[in-house]
Amino acid sequence: MKKIILAAALAALSSPALAASTDAGKYQVVLGDCEGCHGKNLAGGVVLTTPFGKMVTPNITPDKDTGIGNYSAEDFRQAMKAGLAPGGKLLYPAMPYPSYARMSDGDVAALWGYLKTVKPVKNQVNVNQLRFPFNLRFAMRGWNMLFFAPAPYANNPAKSAAWNRGAYLVSGAGHCGACHTPKNAFGADKATALTGAALQGWFAPDLTSDAGAGLGSWSQADIVEYLQTGRNNRSMASGPMAEAVENSTSKMTDADLKAIAVYLKDLPASRGNGGGATGIEAQMKSGAVLYDISCAACHDRNGKGSLIFPPLAGNPTVRQVRADSIVRMVLAGGKGAATAKAPTGPGMPSFAWRLSDNQVADILTYVRNNWGNRAPAVSPETVGRIRSSLHGS
Repeated sequence: MKKIILAAALAALSSPALAASTDAGKYQVVLGDCEGCHGKNLAGGVVLTTPFGKMVTPNITPDKDTGIGNYSAEDFRQAMKAGLAPGGKLLYPAMPYPSYARMSDGDVAALWGYLKTVKPVKNQVNVNQLRFPFNLRFAMRGWNMLFFAPAPYANNPAKSAAWNRGAYLVSGAGHCGACHTPKNAFGADKATALTGAALQGWFAPDLTSDAGAGLGSWSQADIVEYLQTGRNNRSMASGPMAEAVENSTSKMTDADLKAIAVYLKDLPASRGNGGGATGIEAQMKSGAVLYDISCAACHDRNGKGSLIFPPLAGNPTVRQVRADSIVRMVLAGGKGAATAKAPTGPGMPSFAWRLSDNQVADILTYVRNNWGNRAPAVSPETVGRIRSSLHGS
């Protein structure tokens, strides 16, 4: 009898239905970029810097002592969609439950089913390292009352199936607004969704159809290529976005990437994030000379880039109203995403050792106001602020 029961159990474990369910759950990990925050083994410990202090991501493996091994399916659903952990513990929106609330119960259940199968890892994490009074979790009750209105995604019947799938992914599992939507003083999303936001020393760019700082000049194919490979003939992913491409978007299906592109191309222009500003004449003259010396070899004297290095002309990251990302790239350098379809992640060296704050400001003011680009001038004070933050990180 025991052999019969064991054989039946093994048959169930190898059944196509279970395999399909596990694959569906694993794909939800990809859509939600769970590895980006919780690490390759999902055991947490990744530090997130917020305006309120540091958060450290928790262990979400099925370890019973330090992970979520004691959760029930309903416990997990409540954490994902209501921001509520077992015992009534209020979660912080650094775990983007306001976005996950838009996911279907079926997708959440599939994710839970997969997480139960991953290897348990014992890793105790001190999650809440926020400053007083933000470390007092009970304050989240007020935050939720003011800013959290949970509701599952509802299809827009006036839009195509692809548009609705894209809207579901962007606003739900993909939680794109967590980085790309501006935040108010309490860390909640403003109404101007996906128009760009500063975070962790970077500026997540405008994703609307704005022709200057947004994706207005991009085709759907441009967006798909960027999400799939981390680059296209207009820009290259760097910083947190490079990680998101490597861990998440490069592993999405072609159909889902196309759906995201369909949705993003239909967003109304943000109108005002970038264009219309002019540089300072002295900075433009100085920047032109410094650019030829330090930048033209890779990015071309006409700002057109090369096969490996991204163009600066017409690059939305260059045109953002805030220059945090490009200042950081010049000072700290960076590495592009390495993906299956583009395995070479091009790198940029740090120039902080040989360029002063004034020189960096001049170069970037020149880049942001040349070859058709129009964006606010960069001040030496901005460069100095970001240089100081890099030294302190």
